[in-house]
Amino acid sequence: MKKLLFLAIAFISGLSFAQVTFNPGIRVGANISHLSDGPAREYWYYTDSQNYYYNGTNTYDIKSKVDFYIGFQANIRFAKFYALQPEIYYTRQGAKFESQNPAVASKTVSLSYVGGAIVNKFYFDQFNIHFGPTLELLTDHKNIQSPTDADLGLLFGAGYDITKNFGVEARIKKGFVHINNDHTNVTFQTGVYYTFNMKK
Repeated sequence: MKKLLFLAIAFISGLSFAQVTFNPGIRVGANISHLSDGPAREYWYYTDSQNYYYNGTNTYDIKSKVDFYIGFQANIRFAKFYALQPEIYYTRQGAKFESQNPAVASKTVSLSYVGGAIVNKFYFDQFNIHFGPTLELLTDHKNIQSPTDADLGLLFGAGYDITKNFGVEARIKKGFVHINNDHTNVTFQTGVYYTFNMKK
């Protein structure tokens, strides 16, 4: 117990006497996304010139879809080993639905979001690991019926500073809201970031 208390005091003291820096930046990269929880159970049939959507047999297998993300970050460096990094971004996600029924066409589901994250970054020289919560608001969708308007999630990732300003990153982002039926968002991201040096 005493050791834990000592470590907590040392951590707070280190943050208190550190030179806090603020460096904004940009992030851009590729999304490899899919919808979780097994195959899509759906089919269409028509009656009286109107189409009706019903849950049915396993018509589709869900596969990954490649798209992109772009955003802004604000790296607030409290200590050599720790920074808090709020982010705002635009991300295009979704999945490919491959039909297992010859009578039903395959389709690509697209989900576009404007989102934000509060990222905790821990540095080990040029390497860092980071994690934090996300909130994303749906702005557009295609080939999916009435998706949920917002998604809450958690991200975990790692990065490497190639130079003082430029680096590469990889993340996994998992949503917890059922976007459609029992499906949730799962997105792997890989990309680059650039930070701008600012005075204290």
